[in-house]
Amino acid sequence: MDISLFDFPLPEELIAQSPSPIRDKSRLISIDRFSQTYKDEHFFDIVNYLKAGDVLVRNNTKVLPARLFGTKEKTGAHVEVLLLREIEKDIWECLVGNAKVVKVGATIVFKDGVLSALCLETKDEGIRYLKFLYKGVFLEALEEVGLMPLPPYIKKQCDDNSRYQTVYAEHLGSSAAPTAGFHFTPELLAKIKQIGVEIVDITLHIGLGTFRPVKVKDTKDHVMHSE
Repeated sequence: MDISLFDFPLPEELIAQSPSPIRDKSRLISIDRFSQTYKDEHFFDIVNYLKAGDVLVRNNTKVLPARLFGTKEKTGAHVEVLLLREIEKDIWECLVGNAKVVKVGATIVFKDGVLSALCLETKDEGIRYLKFLYKGVFLEALEEVGLMPLPPYIKKQCDDNSRYQTVYAEHLGSSAAPTAGFHFTPELLAKIKQIGVEIVDITLHIGLGTFRPVKVKDTKDHVMHSE
């Protein structure tokens, strides 16, 4: 299928740069497949479309502050690193911006040495295997150095990291958020349970596939990154 079939106009001024102050008051559009009509609603209206016996499956992954900005130790070249997945203790598969300057043996320093990374292996398309060095606890160093990996169309950095997590986030490991779940609140989930809807959790850590653009003209030629 030609990817141009998926093109549609999206004015930049209509892309919200900050979340709704109240999660479930975000906007919801509902479409009636039979009458081909639609309604502008709020997310809390989703209860009107659920019934007893339905199953709501949610992803309880938790987002890492996986976006790091550092400098190459010997040259001072600026390097951006996005953590994708931990291969083994302290060794991560990463997507590296300005990757051509990060070769095997290169060291990247983050925030005056709070965290550093040694390049162990290079892969295609900016992928690097990095071994992270730190004092104390890795996740504490990452919290101090890292930023939330917001999508490129969001220009404003997140002021409250909890808003880039779902309220049921539990298992740390994602490089991006399962954004469809942002709009649920504890109260809304309780109401959904009261209706008789079964809520089931899965854990799927979101990785490179979210960030990789489609570079081919035909969808059959596109290779998806596994998660």
